[in-house]
Amino acid sequence: MSDHSHLGEHLDCSEVVSRVYFFLDNELDQTDVAVIEQHIIECGPCLEKYDTERAVKSLVARSCTEVAPPALRERVLLSIRQVEVRFSDEA
Repeated sequence: MSDHSHLGEHLDCSEVVSRVYFFLDNELDQTDVAVIEQHIIECGPCLEKYDTERAVKSLVARSCTEVAPPALRERVLLSIRQVEVRFSDEA
């Protein structure tokens, strides 16, 4: 689904870093993926950036699947209702 042109055979680090999110989200075509993978294998700083972004993405994905305990959920909903009532009274 990428609207990026093919990256060519060689990339500099700024090009890899600018595309790391597309790479992690599988939004690049296979040719671009192969070029970025090769660069990451050969470049320590880009590998570190990739690993960091992958870890953050994984942490966010895990965090988004957790469900709040029922008691916490009820307290939050009650707080929202109280704010709505105060807002309505002030209007």
